[in-house]
Parts: sequence; structure tokens; C-alpha cells
Amino acid sequence: MLLRRMLIMLGVVLLVVLALAAYKGLSIYREIQMFSAPQPAISVAAATAQTQPWQERLPAIGTLKAIQGVDLTVEVGGTVREVLFRSGEQVRLGQPLIQMDSEVEQASLATAQAELGLARVEFERGRSLVSRQSISKSEFDRLSAELQKANASVAQLQAQLAKKRILAPFSGTIGIRQVDVGDYLSSGTIIATLQDLSALSVDFFLPEQAAPKLAIGETVLLSVAAYPGEQFEGRITAINPKVEDNTRNLQARAELANPGNKLLPGMFANLQVLLPQTPQRVVVPETALTYTLYGNSVYVIEEQPAEGDKPAQLQVQRRFVETGERRDGQVVVLKGLKAGEQVVSAGQLKLDNGAHVAIVEEKTQPAADTATP
Repeated sequence: MLLRRMLIMLGVVLLVVLALAAYKGLSIYREIQMFSAPQPAISVAAATAQTQPWQERLPAIGTLKAIQGVDLTVEVGGTVREVLFRSGEQVRLGQPLIQMDSEVEQASLATAQAELGLARVEFERGRSLVSRQSISKSEFDRLSAELQKANASVAQLQAQLAKKRILAPFSGTIGIRQVDVGDYLSSGTIIATLQDLSALSVDFFLPEQAAPKLAIGETVLLSVAAYPGEQFEGRITAINPKVEDNTRNLQARAELANPGNKLLPGMFANLQVLLPQTPQRVVVPETALTYTLYGNSVYVIEEQPAEGDKPAQLQVQRRFVETGERRDGQVVVLKGLKAGEQVVSAGQLKLDNGAHVAIVEEKTQPAADTATP
């Protein structure tokens, strides 16, 4: 009996061991089948490299200036008697702006005019006498010199008197006044700024390598932070005939109209000089580029033909390319890619060389979803 029980127990243990071994073997078989099964295709968005005319542009930065703009100052010292303008108003050429106290100059002018009258009378008398040889020629020359001196004194005092009245040198918009009635102004004191806003200019610098591409009359597109998304058009009117020694940059100037006086002198401007050449370039979306320290690359989608039981599949190959100018979400590919080839435009982070992919339509979030409440 004891032997029989032992045999039964050994049989049960053997059955349990066999069952566990079979279960473990089945698990290992399933894992092997799972790893050996073909991986599912990775969903990516794709774009086709296209050849299109590409307007070459030279980027630059600059500061807007009025074609006519000055800080009005006084040339001679004196006390302000009248302020004849309001801050921010439009003034015309020759309009009086400041009248300074001129009583001393007027009195001096009256004295000089009286002396001029006397010198003129004596000169006329001397001319009558010298013709009759009643006075010497040298005496007549002295009278002539006295007349000229008196005329010069009157002209000098008239010029000094005119400087006591400040006139607008050109038509434009005058700024906030810096003086008040009763202020004593020394020579060089700034009264206000005067800017003609009808047209503006912008000076900018480009590398000396751009010199052969620049020409008078080329179009310049300009944008400022005050009006995002809006561009203003100007023309190059001057190019400096020398390259700066320190920076090796070439200075150019463009002029543009300013309808509505939207732009103001002093604004920082981003510029793009439009070159006349429009060569054909291979262009892809900028999202298709992968940027690394050792080069820029794209994933090119290639179709693998069917082999045996395997159906035809799409496979990606990483290809390093040489890129050019980027603009409006597109980038020029100079080398490494041909027109008509498909590249991955979204989903590159999941890819590696030889990965199988499936092209899906790239989803864009509706504008209503992205709106800020």
C-alpha cells in the first residue's frame, strides 16, 4: 500500500511539472511569435518636394528716419516773448514758431539806420564836391567807405533781429514744445522737433558679399513691430561707395512713402531686399527638416516592391541635405533632394532608417479651438 501511494504522489507531481513546463513553453512561443511578427506601419504625414520660382531676398535691419527732420534750436540767446505754435500741430514752411525779445536789437538797428542816413547824405555831398575838385579824392574815398560800413552795420543788425524770430524751415509735424514764455534760451537750446512724415528713409547694412546683388531702384519690403503682419514697400535710392572698415558691411538707403503717417522716425524695422532673379528651387515644408549638430536631414519615403508573401510597403530612408533660405514655412533644398520625391513632414520622432510607414492626412486644429477665450 505504501508503495502504491508513493507512486500515485510521484505521478501527480510529474503531471504538475509537465503542466507547468507546457505553460512556460507556450508563453515563450507566444513571445517569439510576437517579436517575429511584422511591426505595424508608423503613421506619418508626407509632403512632395516641388520646384517653383523662388524670389531671392537679402535680410537686414534698420531704423526709420524722416527724409526731412530736425531738432529746432536757437542761434542767439534771448528771452522767449511769444510761443506761436501748439505741440503736435502741422506747420507750413516759413511759419513763425518762437518770437524772442528783440527790443535791444531794434534800438541798435534804429541807431545804425540813422548813421546810414547821415553817411549817405555825406557821400552824396562829397560826390558833388569831388566832381568840382572842391575835396580831394582820398576824402571822397573815406566817405564812400563810411557809407559801406553803415550799410554793413544795418545788414548785420537786421540779420541778428531776424534770428530772434524762429521760422519753420519746412512743412511738417512739430513735436512737444520744450520752452515756455519767459524762458531764457542760450544758443543751441532745443525748442521742439520738426519731422516731415510724408516720406521716410531707412539706412541698413549688408555684408560686402551682397554688393554685386545690390542696385539702385531695387524693391525693399519693410515691417515694424507696431503693425505685425503688415508690410511696407520702398526703393533703394543710395548705396555707399565704400565698405565699412570695422564691420566689412555695406551701407544702403531706401525711401518709402508714408500714407496716413503710420510710420514714425526712430522705429526699428526688419527689411528684405527683393533681388530681381527668381531661379527655380526645390522647396519642402520647413517641418520636414530635422536639424542636428552634424547636419540637416529629411526622411525620404520610398516604395518597397512586394517580395513573396510580403506586400508592397512604404519605407523611409534618412538623407542629409544642404538647405538654403527659409521663408513662410518653406525651406529651399540646395542639394540632396530632387523634385517629386516624398518626404515626411510630421512624425519624424518615431522614425529610424528603414522604418515602415503609412501616410495619413496631417490634421490641423480648427481656428476656433485655438482661440483664446
